[in-house]
Amino acid sequence: QVQLVESGGGLVQAGGSLRLSCAASGRSFSMFHKGWFRQAPGKEREFVASITWNGAFTAYSDSVKGRFTISRDNAMDTVYLQMSDLTPEDTAVYYCAADGTIIQSRRPSDVGYWGQGTQVTVSS
Repeated sequence: QVQLVESGGGLVQAGGSLRLSCAASGRSFSMFHKGWFRQAPGKEREFVASITWNGAFTAYSDSVKGRFTISRDNAMDTVYLQMSDLTPEDTAVYYCAADGTIIQSRRPSDVGYWGQGTQVTVSS
């Protein structure tokens, strides 16, 4: 079964940090562009960050720029999202994504592969 499996979510106080991981299983995603989206209750899924297949280019939403860092390890076929200076507005389910096209340019409905999501809750 082809899967992207997220981990690392949890409850953290405002100002704290978390690192999310997304590992591939069932097939290799090392040549895919990858990214992270998030979805808060009652809101649409939104782009957070993306990274090209070789790690050469990254992109971030304005709301997380300067606080979040996306990275990847193709040998481990894993993508990471280091989140710092978290605020309650960052509370959401975070989803890992993979696609043959650069993630930043994709609408969520067009993304090829998704993880199951991991909950991040930031308390004030």
